[in-house]
Amino acid sequence: MSSTPTKRHAAPDPLERGRFSDGARVFTVHASSNEAPDSFQATLDGDRLGIVLVVSGLTTGMRYASWGDGWRTASKTWQRWFEDQAFMAFYNGNRPPSGEVRFFNG
Repeated sequence: MSSTPTKRHAAPDPLERGRFSDGARVFTVHASSNEAPDSFQATLDGDRLGIVLVVSGLTTGMRYASWGDGWRTASKTWQRWFEDQAFMAFYNGNRPPSGEVRFFNG
């Protein structure tokens, strides 16, 4: 047996769809299932219990947004921005940091 410490890594979460930031906090978006998810949730800093937003009805077209405790009082402008960012992360994966632009030549 070796005296060298073993590094342990958590298995990647197969339901994680992406992350985004508002400049002060990082949020993680998770699908409800791997195949044809009907909902997703956005959590604070990857804490699955720190729910900020749940959007349900994705497969039915009858979408409904539910805000977590402490987030219902955020401004409507911030809530709209947050929903947009969560949808982009859900459908497209990780978004580039704000202000970062990539140019390709060719």
